[in-house]
Amino acid sequence: MRTTMLICALAIAAPAAAQNPVSDSVRSDWNSVKRNIKESAELMPEENYAFRPTPDVRSFGEILAHVAGASYVFCASAKNEKSPFEEGSFEKTATTKAQIVKATTDAIMYCDGAFAALTDANAGGMVHAAFGAGQVTRVSSLVGQIGHDNEHYGNLVTYFRLKGLVPPSSRRQ
Repeated sequence: MRTTMLICALAIAAPAAAQNPVSDSVRSDWNSVKRNIKESAELMPEENYAFRPTPDVRSFGEILAHVAGASYVFCASAKNEKSPFEEGSFEKTATTKAQIVKATTDAIMYCDGAFAALTDANAGGMVHAAFGAGQVTRVSSLVGQIGHDNEHYGNLVTYFRLKGLVPPSSRRQ
């Protein structure tokens, strides 16, 4: 009897296993990169938004505007709905820091919905592919979003360093 009570007490005290370990991991990666992107948009002084290291690459502001537009496409795919914006929408229309920060913040909020809806059970569900024909898994679109944001965060880090500024992720260390 005493052993049974001890086992029951341990079972009650033991933390429950994660219900969605895969999707929780994907969400964790999203939370990390979205923080870097959002803080980058806020941190860079407006006068540096037009900075581009060479004429052949996007400016700092254009990178963020591109990321915002592409975010809608990736996350609309995960939601299996038509994207409310095209990839290049904000590169054409958002030109000031305030406009780009707003586009970035709004895109992050849109994607938050897709990441919040992800579960281990629905991660393998088929959805329309971002940027193309065919079908992919829901989680593939979201992993694509994370990868794309990380790719361009790497660009932003370089721009910060070239301007003598410390990027957001390094500020937290």
